[in-house]
Amino acid sequence: MRSLTLAEARERSALVHVVSYAVHLDLDRGAEVFGSVATVRFTSGSPGADSWVDVKAREVASARLNGRDLDPATVVDGRLPLPGLAAVNELVVEASMSYSHDGQGLHRATDPADGQNYVYGHLFLDAAPSVFACFDQPDLKAPYDVTVHAPREWSVVGNGVATRTAPGEWALATTKALATYFVTVCAGPWACVRDEHDGIPLAIHARRSLKDPLERHAAEIFTVTKQSFDYFHGLFGIRYPFGDYDQVFAPEFNAGAMENPGCIVLRDQYVYRGAATRDELLTRANTIAHELSHMWFGDLVTMQWWDDLWLNESFAEYMSHRCLVDATEYTDAWVDSSIVRKVWGYGAERSPSTHPVAGVAALDATSALQNFDGISYAKGAAALRQLIAYVGGDRFLAGVRSYLAAKAYGNGTLADFLAAIQDASGKDLDAWAKAWLLTAGRDTIAVELGVQDGRVAAATMTRRVPAAFPADRPHALDVAGWTDGEQTARVTATITTAETPLDGLVGTRAPAVLVPNAADLTWARVVLSDETARALPAQLGRVPDAQARAVVWSALVDGVHTATTSPALVLDVFEAAWASEPNSSIRTRTAAYAEQVLVGVFLPREERAAARSRLAAVGGALLAGAEPGSTASLAAARLVAGTSSDEELLRGWATGHGLPPGLEDDGDFRWIVVRNLARHEALSDADIERFRETDDTLQGSLNALMCRASRPDPQAKAWAWGQLTERRGRSNYEMNHLARGFWSAPDDALVEPYVARYFAEVPVMSAWVGEDALAQVVTLAFPQVHTARTAELSAAALGRDDLTPAVRRSLVDADHELREVLGSRAAFPASRRDR
Repeated sequence: MRSLTLAEARERSALVHVVSYAVHLDLDRGAEVFGSVATVRFTSGSPGADSWVDVKAREVASARLNGRDLDPATVVDGRLPLPGLAAVNELVVEASMSYSHDGQGLHRATDPADGQNYVYGHLFLDAAPSVFACFDQPDLKAPYDVTVHAPREWSVVGNGVATRTAPGEWALATTKALATYFVTVCAGPWACVRDEHDGIPLAIHARRSLKDPLERHAAEIFTVTKQSFDYFHGLFGIRYPFGDYDQVFAPEFNAGAMENPGCIVLRDQYVYRGAATRDELLTRANTIAHELSHMWFGDLVTMQWWDDLWLNESFAEYMSHRCLVDATEYTDAWVDSSIVRKVWGYGAERSPSTHPVAGVAALDATSALQNFDGISYAKGAAALRQLIAYVGGDRFLAGVRSYLAAKAYGNGTLADFLAAIQDASGKDLDAWAKAWLLTAGRDTIAVELGVQDGRVAAATMTRRVPAAFPADRPHALDVAGWTDGEQTARVTATITTAETPLDGLVGTRAPAVLVPNAADLTWARVVLSDETARALPAQLGRVPDAQARAVVWSALVDGVHTATTSPALVLDVFEAAWASEPNSSIRTRTAAYAEQVLVGVFLPREERAAARSRLAAVGGALLAGAEPGSTASLAAARLVAGTSSDEELLRGWATGHGLPPGLEDDGDFRWIVVRNLARHEALSDADIERFRETDDTLQGSLNALMCRASRPDPQAKAWAWGQLTERRGRSNYEMNHLARGFWSAPDDALVEPYVARYFAEVPVMSAWVGEDALAQVVTLAFPQVHTARTAELSAAALGRDDLTPAVRRSLVDADHELREVLGSRAAFPASRRDR
């Protein structure tokens, strides 16, 4: 299908003004197709001109423009020509559409727990025409009237308040003006819990088989929702404008969530079936606050074109963390951001695909999707924190309120936003915006100390600007030091030059651990001194500041990926400090990184068994001493379950014997154990099937696929590869789980034959898998055989001219990660692993 270009969008928005949409969907036509009738009313300032409407249908039954029949056969590349527009127009398009199974468009999923079917709409970024005919671009906003015919036992939720008008018939209230990509309909036999706050009806929905955990988590979900409403109402000075507020936890959802006005769609893994750590609850709370903040940033005011995507995501990223800290129990949300979101963003910044926060030339809609990453989220949020330091918090908020009021129900641009902040603050933002928003890359910061007689004699902050992306970024930050758990000094500074004296450190006791950017206020590569790095195994666990510990861990991860820090050192730090780590986010995320990336990727396969044994020992020690049922106990049990080679222990846990308290009926924990057993050839396909039968749910079926793909057996690998690349109709989640398990192997020889096949067979899946879903498959299925030959094949694949934008972007990033691993192994070969 042809992707809309910026030039075409500008031309069409100059020609067309959309007055309203009336959309009728028939969801009772079986498992493959649904009916769609769209009535579009619009005006044109150029009567007699020609235009087109977007429609991606299985079959267009009829199309009428102003009572005149249009030939459905004229639809080409998803565009129906509209010749001879009048000043006032009515277009009616009736079509048969296909349900998707890749998370885009109108996705249909079957829950194996009870055979019930569910449908949800995810129209981001350009999937709206696969549901109804429309002018699909973000600046042609209009109100919607949606009606739905569905099976009688289903309920329907959407952007407008849903009313059941007859058995199987639903009408949604007229919406405010919405961009096409925000329209959604969610239908099925949902379990539902309702509440109300400040005059706003609230509801949460999930599959019927998740009714018990939904009800168990409802109070927490509603509490965070209500706290976020109160906070944003006070912060923005504009009440939530979209009526009811539904949150639908949907199956097989690609993203974390989607901010459809009045009807948020979230992945249903957030309805935790078993035990959940505190950081998992924080992640869900952050997603709830993030999507709610979008009701103002993104929904009330929508970017004019996709190059200003940051106006949505950077703001929601910043505002959600701010909200959690100020208004909820999750006051450590910025710590979580440091160890989760910024680590993700720094990875995107290291890649050749790095790009500025704003102003990226998105010449068409498809290319815009490729910049939907950790830079748009985490770096943009960090830039906003620096903007607040630059102009002042009160002036920043005054500018935000002015921007929202001026652009309400319309569209905004970077220039509009900067003008509002500039007017409120009185500061010229041109240079600041050029450096922070319009230039890619990150500075490298470090502190050089001169020490005499145990005291700091001289201290200098250095700032190194990336040669490829020169910019003069001012940094408002701090530096802090600790020895044996006691803070020796903390100074704040604004860094504007290559070298900045830190006079506040002079005369203080030389610290064992010195952390630049200790409060993590800025966006930069933090380089720890050699002295600090050597002290970390003994000292990090004694640093009382969780934010600073998160910055240290982020710097260590960055050092591994830039081949400046030995994986062995990071493993030593983990072994020494992890069990005493009190912060849930740091504890959980560093464990996952150590198991899955540090050991599972950066170490050669022949070194992994010994390293996993060390991780299992650390987890076992914490499990033995942790309070039963606590977050620490759960994190430790998960680490042991994923890394232990004690088959007797694992088999006992898998069959429900000797489980840690609180995990007796936890199916998700059982699958961690089962996968570890499968990876070590301790289970057959029949064994895995028996475990699936005890957890005959959607998640159980997905985990069984991953476990079967993980088995170190040639037949298992052949089966999994065929299911991934040849069996059309697998859902997005099924493909992801097959890919996650596939490259697990005791040696490269078992999976090496599939390296070349990956580059030949996965990119061509674009013929039947949507871009958003395929991007994830390309990433997850990328060969985990870290050799020069894989690098050669990857480079050759990137030289092809037939890759779709999503496939190319994912390949670029995965190729870069491969080269990071090769670089680390070259810098720290086996003979130097102890350094």
